[in-house]
Amino acid sequence: MNSPILPGPRTARRPASSVLALLLLGFSILTGCASKTAEAPATEAPKSGGAAPAAEKKLVAVTQVTNWFAEPEHGGNYAALAKGFYKEAGLDMTIQPGGPGVSATQIVASGKAQFGMGQADEILFARQNGIPLVAILAAFQKNPQGIMVHKDQNIKDIAGLNGRKVYVGSGVAYWEYMKKAYKLDAVQELKYTGSLANFVSDKTAATQVYLTSEPFTMKKQGIETEVLLNADFGYNPYANVMFTTESFLKENPEVVKSFVEATVKGWDYYKDHASEIHPSIQEKNPDLPIENMDYGAEAQKPLVYGGDAETKGVGYMTMERWDALAKQLVDIGLLKADVDPAKAFTVEYLPKK
Repeated sequence: MNSPILPGPRTARRPASSVLALLLLGFSILTGCASKTAEAPATEAPKSGGAAPAAEKKLVAVTQVTNWFAEPEHGGNYAALAKGFYKEAGLDMTIQPGGPGVSATQIVASGKAQFGMGQADEILFARQNGIPLVAILAAFQKNPQGIMVHKDQNIKDIAGLNGRKVYVGSGVAYWEYMKKAYKLDAVQELKYTGSLANFVSDKTAATQVYLTSEPFTMKKQGIETEVLLNADFGYNPYANVMFTTESFLKENPEVVKSFVEATVKGWDYYKDHASEIHPSIQEKNPDLPIENMDYGAEAQKPLVYGGDAETKGVGYMTMERWDALAKQLVDIGLLKADVDPAKAFTVEYLPKK
């Protein structure tokens, strides 16, 4: 099933890791964590006489919910679908695009989908709120979120934002970290609405963005920008993390393994065949030009395939990274110290290198 593509500019990006949104989910969602996979009907038994036909492989119907409309940041997932990797793995896969008001956390926790996509900090916040999500692979080793500034302003670090207007989503974890780490007490914090109009009209302003998207939009308008990547300034949670629930993982380990392996295979394929996959992504998101996808796919290569992915493969995660993130969130008062990051992820189902 495909969610309808809402009209509007692609720059209406999702606010990242909103603590307030996760708090609204509540504890009642836990009751919906049981798995709801559905198998395709088995081949009907033959009538008397004659040889039995070869049994068809039954596919397990599963759904994954992404964190935004179809885009290059989901390239490996769509490649796995387009190239039949999910089907080969025994899965009848539906990719449900996210968008404004769509919570992958809530949908997966309620059992309406088996897999979701989010950020590492979102997994920790969910667990803090009694929603036992488990990360099973991380598409992005380096987080693509950052703050975009006008190039001629010569702003080289986060501290340089002091005294300026910054458009940012309310309650996002990375911004709370930056404010404390860089003493941003002189910033004029304004609500991010998804529009870049205010940024364009005010050269002294800054705005939250994804490295893989908005800079190209600005370049097409003749506006030169720089992006201060959050990851380069101390806050680097794994991004586009695929997750499921503890109960689904326990009850369906083979399904999880098949999903992870097929998704990683999709990302490996997408690395050198992005242009082949982009038309199928555009079918799901007609408002996104192919040239924007080509830019995004190239810009995200070092973020997806660099770091630990170079030697361990796409999707790899470490305890060191998860522990460091948890400590940062505890330090800024967004996470309780009793949330165990070791329970928030597993690399058990990733292909061994």
